Amino acid sequence: MNHKLLIIRFSSIGDIVLTSPVIRCLHDQLPDVEIHYLTKERFASIPFNNPYIQKVWSFKKNLSEVLPALKKEKFTHVIDLHNNLRSHLVLLSLLRPYHSFNKLNIQKWLLVRFKINRLPNVHIVDRYLETVAHLGIKNDGKGLDFFIPGGSVVMLDNEWAPLANGYVGLVIGGKHNTKILPADMVAKVIGLLKMPVVLLGGKEDWERGQQICELSDKAVNLCGKYNLMQSASLVQQASAIITNDTGLMHIAAAMHKPIVSIWGNTIPEFGMYPYLPGGIPGMIAEVKGLDCRPCSKIGFSECPRSHFKCMLNQDVKAIADFVNILVTNPR
Repeated sequence: MNHKLLIIRFSSIGDIVLTSPVIRCLHDQLPDVEIHYLTKERFASIPFNNPYIQKVWSFKKNLSEVLPALKKEKFTHVIDLHNNLRSHLVLLSLLRPYHSFNKLNIQKWLLVRFKINRLPNVHIVDRYLETVAHLGIKNDGKGLDFFIPGGSVVMLDNEWAPLANGYVGLVIGGKHNTKILPADMVAKVIGLLKMPVVLLGGKEDWERGQQICELSDKAVNLCGKYNLMQSASLVQQASAIITNDTGLMHIAAAMHKPIVSIWGNTIPEFGMYPYLPGGIPGMIAEVKGLDCRPCSKIGFSECPRSHFKCMLNQDVKAIADFVNILVTNPR
Protein backbone atom coordinates (compact mmCIF):
# COMPACT_ATOMS: atom_id res chain seq x y z
CA MET A 1 0.00 0.00 0.00
CA ASN A 2 1.25 3.48 -0.87
CA HIS A 3 1.15 6.06 1.92
CA LYS A 4 1.03 9.78 1.27
CA LEU A 5 1.09 11.51 4.65
CA LEU A 6 0.75 15.10 5.81
CA ILE A 7 2.23 15.98 9.20
CA ILE A 8 1.02 19.20 10.83
CA ARG A 9 3.11 21.11 13.36
CA PHE A 10 3.00 24.87 12.95
CA SER A 11 5.50 25.95 15.61
CA SER A 12 7.88 26.41 17.25
CA ILE A 13 11.55 25.42 16.97
CA GLY A 14 11.68 22.89 19.81
CA ASP A 15 8.24 21.44 19.12
CA ILE A 16 9.14 20.83 15.47
CA VAL A 17 12.44 19.18 16.41
CA LEU A 18 10.51 16.93 18.80
CA THR A 19 8.44 15.60 15.86
CA SER A 20 11.56 14.33 14.08
CA PRO A 21 11.40 10.75 15.44
CA VAL A 22 7.86 10.44 14.02
CA ILE A 23 9.14 11.51 10.61
CA ARG A 24 12.11 9.12 10.65
CA CYS A 25 10.12 6.16 11.91
CA LEU A 26 7.39 6.70 9.30
CA HIS A 27 10.03 6.89 6.59
CA ASP A 28 11.90 3.78 7.76
CA GLN A 29 8.98 1.58 8.75
CA LEU A 30 6.35 2.22 6.06
CA PRO A 31 6.81 0.94 2.50
CA ASP A 32 6.28 3.39 -0.37
CA VAL A 33 5.73 6.34 1.95
CA GLU A 34 5.73 9.99 0.88
CA ILE A 35 5.88 12.48 3.74
CA HIS A 36 4.75 16.11 3.55
CA TYR A 37 5.04 18.63 6.40
CA LEU A 38 2.96 21.75 7.09
CA THR A 39 4.37 24.54 9.26
CA LYS A 40 4.76 28.31 9.49
CA GLU A 41 7.17 29.90 7.04
CA ARG A 42 9.62 31.12 9.68
CA PHE A 43 10.17 27.56 10.89
CA ALA A 44 10.20 25.87 7.48
CA SER A 45 13.99 25.51 7.33
CA ILE A 46 13.86 22.83 10.03
CA PRO A 47 11.74 20.27 8.13
CA PHE A 48 13.11 21.51 4.77
CA ASN A 49 16.55 20.13 5.63
CA ASN A 50 15.13 16.77 6.74
CA PRO A 51 15.93 14.15 4.07
CA TYR A 52 12.98 11.99 5.14
CA ILE A 53 10.48 14.66 4.03
CA GLN A 54 9.52 14.94 0.36
CA LYS A 55 7.76 18.32 0.51
CA VAL A 56 7.40 21.14 3.03
CA TRP A 57 4.33 23.36 2.94
CA SER A 58 4.42 26.70 4.72
CA PHE A 59 2.43 29.90 5.10
CA LYS A 60 3.17 33.40 6.38
CA LYS A 61 -0.14 34.43 7.91
CA ASN A 62 -3.13 32.48 6.65
CA LEU A 63 -3.79 28.85 5.79
CA SER A 64 -5.57 30.07 2.67
CA GLU A 65 -2.08 30.46 1.20
CA VAL A 66 -1.67 26.68 1.03
CA LEU A 67 -5.06 24.98 1.51
CA PRO A 68 -6.12 24.93 -2.17
CA ALA A 69 -2.88 23.20 -3.15
CA LEU A 70 -3.04 20.80 -0.19
CA LYS A 71 -6.52 19.67 -1.24
CA LYS A 72 -5.12 18.53 -4.58
CA GLU A 73 -2.57 16.23 -2.95
CA LYS A 74 -5.13 13.58 -1.86
CA PHE A 75 -3.24 12.48 1.23
CA THR A 76 -3.98 8.99 2.49
CA HIS A 77 -3.67 10.21 6.07
CA VAL A 78 -3.13 13.43 8.03
CA ILE A 79 -1.16 13.40 11.28
CA ASP A 80 -2.04 16.42 13.39
CA LEU A 81 0.74 16.96 15.92
CA HIS A 82 -0.41 20.48 16.80
CA ASN A 83 -4.10 19.97 17.61
CA ASN A 84 -5.47 23.49 17.73
CA LEU A 85 -8.22 25.40 15.94
CA ARG A 86 -6.00 26.12 12.96
CA SER A 87 -4.96 22.49 12.50
CA HIS A 88 -8.62 21.46 12.84
CA LEU A 89 -9.39 23.80 9.95
CA VAL A 90 -6.88 21.89 7.84
CA LEU A 91 -8.50 18.59 8.79
CA LEU A 92 -11.97 19.89 7.92
CA SER A 93 -10.76 21.28 4.62
CA LEU A 94 -8.92 18.17 3.47
CA LEU A 95 -11.52 15.62 4.62
CA ARG A 96 -8.93 12.86 4.80
CA PRO A 97 -8.45 10.17 7.48
CA TYR A 98 -6.53 11.68 10.40
CA HIS A 99 -5.20 11.19 13.90
CA SER A 100 -4.57 14.07 16.32
CA PHE A 101 -2.04 14.36 19.12
CA ASN A 102 -3.50 14.42 22.64
CA LYS A 103 -2.19 17.58 24.30
CA LEU A 104 -3.41 16.55 27.79
CA ASN A 105 -4.59 20.10 28.46
CA ILE A 106 -6.94 19.07 31.28
CA GLN A 107 -4.18 17.21 33.09
CA LYS A 108 -1.82 20.18 32.69
CA TRP A 109 -4.50 22.54 34.00
CA LEU A 110 -5.03 20.36 37.07
CA LEU A 111 -1.31 20.38 37.79
CA VAL A 112 -0.90 24.13 37.31
CA ARG A 113 -4.09 25.17 39.07
CA PHE A 114 -4.40 22.62 41.89
CA LYS A 115 -1.00 20.83 41.88
CA ILE A 116 -2.79 17.54 41.14
CA ASN A 117 -0.57 15.46 38.89
CA ARG A 118 -2.52 13.22 36.53
CA LEU A 119 0.02 13.43 33.73
CA PRO A 120 1.46 10.15 32.43
CA ASN A 121 5.17 9.68 32.97
CA VAL A 122 5.73 9.72 29.20
CA HIS A 123 7.86 12.08 27.14
CA ILE A 124 6.06 14.13 24.50
CA VAL A 125 8.07 12.33 21.78
CA ASP A 126 6.56 9.02 22.82
CA ARG A 127 3.12 10.64 22.88
CA TYR A 128 3.73 11.98 19.37
CA LEU A 129 4.60 8.42 18.32
CA GLU A 130 1.35 7.15 19.83
CA THR A 131 -0.41 9.29 17.21
CA VAL A 132 0.99 7.05 14.45
CA ALA A 133 0.81 3.73 16.31
CA HIS A 134 -2.26 2.78 14.23
CA LEU A 135 0.08 2.64 11.22
CA GLY A 136 2.24 0.05 12.98
CA ILE A 137 4.96 2.57 13.85
CA LYS A 138 7.24 1.87 16.81
CA ASN A 139 9.93 3.97 18.47
CA ASP A 140 13.33 3.06 17.03
CA GLY A 141 15.16 4.49 20.04
CA LYS A 142 17.44 6.71 17.97
CA GLY A 143 16.37 9.99 19.54
CA LEU A 144 15.83 13.29 17.76
CA ASP A 145 17.08 14.49 14.38
CA PHE A 146 18.32 17.89 13.30
CA PHE A 147 19.97 18.45 9.94
CA ILE A 148 22.38 21.33 9.27
CA PRO A 149 23.06 22.25 5.62
CA GLY A 150 26.75 22.29 4.74
CA GLY A 151 26.83 26.01 4.07
CA SER A 152 25.73 26.77 7.64
CA VAL A 153 28.63 25.09 9.44
CA VAL A 154 30.50 27.71 11.49
CA MET A 155 34.27 27.39 11.21
CA LEU A 156 35.97 28.21 14.49
CA ASP A 157 38.99 30.00 13.10
CA ASN A 158 40.40 33.52 13.06
CA GLU A 159 38.76 35.49 15.88
CA TRP A 160 37.16 32.37 17.37
CA ALA A 161 40.28 30.18 17.16
CA PRO A 162 40.65 29.79 20.97
CA LEU A 163 37.25 28.08 21.04
CA ALA A 164 38.51 25.31 18.76
CA ASN A 165 40.04 23.64 21.84
CA GLY A 166 36.62 23.21 23.40
CA TYR A 167 33.88 25.29 24.97
CA VAL A 168 30.62 25.05 26.83
CA GLY A 169 27.58 26.33 24.98
CA LEU A 170 25.25 28.30 27.25
CA VAL A 171 21.79 29.04 25.87
CA ILE A 172 20.59 32.17 27.65
CA GLY A 173 17.25 32.92 25.98
CA GLY A 174 13.67 31.77 26.18
CA LYS A 175 10.18 32.91 25.23
CA HIS A 176 9.23 33.90 28.77
CA ASN A 177 11.28 35.55 31.49
CA THR A 178 10.20 33.01 34.11
CA LYS A 179 11.98 30.32 32.06
CA ILE A 180 15.24 32.29 31.85
CA LEU A 181 18.13 32.08 34.33
CA PRO A 182 18.96 35.71 35.27
CA ALA A 183 22.20 37.23 33.99
CA ASP A 184 23.92 37.37 37.39
CA MET A 185 23.12 33.70 38.01
CA VAL A 186 24.51 32.77 34.59
CA ALA A 187 27.70 34.70 35.41
CA LYS A 188 28.04 32.74 38.67
CA VAL A 189 27.84 29.46 36.75
CA ILE A 190 30.41 30.66 34.21
CA GLY A 191 32.79 31.68 36.99
CA LEU A 192 32.86 28.07 38.22
CA LEU A 193 33.38 26.44 34.81
CA LYS A 194 36.77 25.18 33.65
CA MET A 195 36.16 25.87 29.95
CA PRO A 196 35.46 29.00 27.94
CA VAL A 197 31.77 29.68 27.35
CA VAL A 198 29.88 30.65 24.21
CA LEU A 199 26.58 32.43 24.86
CA LEU A 200 23.91 31.30 22.39
CA GLY A 201 20.57 32.84 21.53
CA GLY A 202 18.79 35.16 19.13
CA LYS A 203 19.09 38.89 18.50
CA GLU A 204 16.64 39.49 21.34
CA ASP A 205 19.18 37.89 23.73
CA TRP A 206 22.19 40.01 22.72
CA GLU A 207 21.71 42.66 25.41
CA ARG A 208 21.43 40.01 28.14
CA GLY A 209 24.55 38.42 26.71
CA GLN A 210 26.40 41.71 27.06
CA GLN A 211 25.29 41.99 30.68
CA ILE A 212 26.69 38.52 31.33
CA CYS A 213 29.98 39.35 29.61
CA GLU A 214 30.34 42.44 31.79
CA LEU A 215 30.10 40.13 34.82
CA SER A 216 32.43 37.45 33.43
CA ASP A 217 35.46 37.61 31.16
CA LYS A 218 35.21 33.89 30.28
CA ALA A 219 32.18 34.27 27.98
CA VAL A 220 31.88 35.16 24.31
CA ASN A 221 28.53 36.65 23.32
CA LEU A 222 27.41 35.19 19.97
CA CYS A 223 23.69 35.82 20.51
CA GLY A 224 22.15 37.15 17.32
CA LYS A 225 25.40 36.88 15.37
CA TYR A 226 24.32 33.68 13.63
CA ASN A 227 21.06 32.30 12.26
CA LEU A 228 19.36 29.18 13.60
CA MET A 229 21.31 26.69 11.50
CA GLN A 230 24.63 28.35 12.31
CA SER A 231 23.74 28.41 16.00
CA ALA A 232 22.95 24.70 15.74
CA SER A 233 26.43 24.23 14.29
CA LEU A 234 27.89 25.92 17.38
CA VAL A 235 25.79 23.61 19.56
CA GLN A 236 27.12 20.63 17.62
CA GLN A 237 30.73 21.68 18.23
CA ALA A 238 30.32 22.36 21.96
CA SER A 239 31.69 19.99 24.59
CA ALA A 240 28.50 20.36 26.65
CA ILE A 241 25.38 22.52 26.72
CA ILE A 242 23.78 24.42 29.59
CA THR A 243 20.36 25.67 28.59
CA ASN A 244 17.04 27.07 29.62
CA ASP A 245 13.92 25.23 28.45
CA THR A 246 14.01 26.49 24.85
CA GLY A 247 14.41 25.37 21.24
CA LEU A 248 18.20 25.03 21.25
CA MET A 249 17.84 22.60 24.16
CA HIS A 250 16.07 20.16 21.86
CA ILE A 251 18.57 20.80 19.06
CA ALA A 252 21.34 19.94 21.53
CA ALA A 253 19.51 16.70 22.37
CA ALA A 254 19.33 15.91 18.65
CA MET A 255 23.11 16.40 18.51
CA HIS A 256 23.45 13.92 21.42
CA LYS A 257 25.18 16.55 23.53
CA PRO A 258 25.52 16.26 27.31
CA ILE A 259 22.95 18.74 28.61
CA VAL A 260 22.18 20.59 31.82
CA SER A 261 18.62 21.85 31.39
CA ILE A 262 17.51 24.60 33.77
CA TRP A 263 13.85 24.74 34.79
CA GLY A 264 12.06 27.72 36.31
CA ASN A 265 8.30 28.06 36.49
CA THR A 266 7.66 25.02 34.25
CA ILE A 267 8.56 21.44 35.10
CA PRO A 268 10.02 18.43 33.27
CA GLU A 269 6.89 16.45 34.15
CA PHE A 270 5.13 18.24 31.31
CA GLY A 271 7.14 15.83 29.15
CA MET A 272 9.45 18.18 27.24
CA TYR A 273 12.79 17.61 28.94
CA PRO A 274 15.81 16.73 26.74
CA TYR A 275 15.06 13.53 24.83
CA LEU A 276 18.49 11.89 25.01
CA PRO A 277 19.32 8.34 23.90
CA GLY A 278 20.70 6.02 26.54
CA GLY A 279 24.27 6.69 27.57
CA ILE A 280 24.20 10.46 26.95
CA PRO A 281 24.59 12.26 30.31
CA GLY A 282 22.07 14.87 31.31
CA MET A 283 21.13 16.86 34.39
CA ILE A 284 17.80 18.43 35.30
CA ALA A 285 18.46 21.61 37.30
CA GLU A 286 15.36 22.64 39.22
CA VAL A 287 14.33 23.93 42.64
CA LYS A 288 12.08 21.32 44.17
CA GLY A 289 9.62 21.83 47.00
CA LEU A 290 8.13 25.15 45.87
CA ASP A 291 4.36 25.09 46.36
CA CYS A 292 3.88 27.63 43.56
CA ARG A 293 5.55 25.51 40.88
CA PRO A 294 4.46 25.02 38.15
CA CYS A 295 2.69 28.36 37.98
CA SER A 296 2.07 28.01 34.24
CA LYS A 297 2.43 25.44 31.48
CA ILE A 298 4.17 28.09 29.39
CA GLY A 299 5.56 31.06 31.31
CA PHE A 300 5.18 34.69 32.39
CA SER A 301 6.97 37.97 31.87
CA GLU A 302 7.68 38.04 35.61
CA CYS A 303 7.21 35.87 38.68
CA PRO A 304 3.53 36.02 39.78
CA ARG A 305 4.65 35.98 43.43
CA SER A 306 7.57 38.38 42.89
CA HIS A 307 10.16 36.12 44.57
CA PHE A 308 11.35 34.08 41.53
CA LYS A 309 12.75 31.37 43.80
CA CYS A 310 12.51 28.78 41.03
CA MET A 311 15.48 30.47 39.35
CA LEU A 312 17.18 32.53 42.06
CA ASN A 313 17.55 29.42 44.27
CA GLN A 314 19.20 27.32 41.56
CA ASP A 315 22.31 25.45 42.71
CA VAL A 316 24.92 27.03 40.42
CA LYS A 317 27.74 24.95 41.90
CA ALA A 318 25.94 21.69 41.12
CA ILE A 319 25.40 22.85 37.53
CA ALA A 320 29.06 23.78 37.09
CA ASP A 321 30.33 20.63 38.83
CA PHE A 322 28.29 18.42 36.51
CA VAL A 323 29.73 20.11 33.42
CA ASN A 324 33.28 20.22 34.75
CA ILE A 325 33.24 16.47 35.34
CA LEU A 326 32.01 15.95 31.79
CA VAL A 327 34.65 18.09 30.11
CA THR A 328 37.53 16.72 32.19
CA ASN A 329 36.41 13.12 31.68
CA PRO A 330 34.91 13.10 28.17
CA ARG A 331 33.03 10.07 26.94
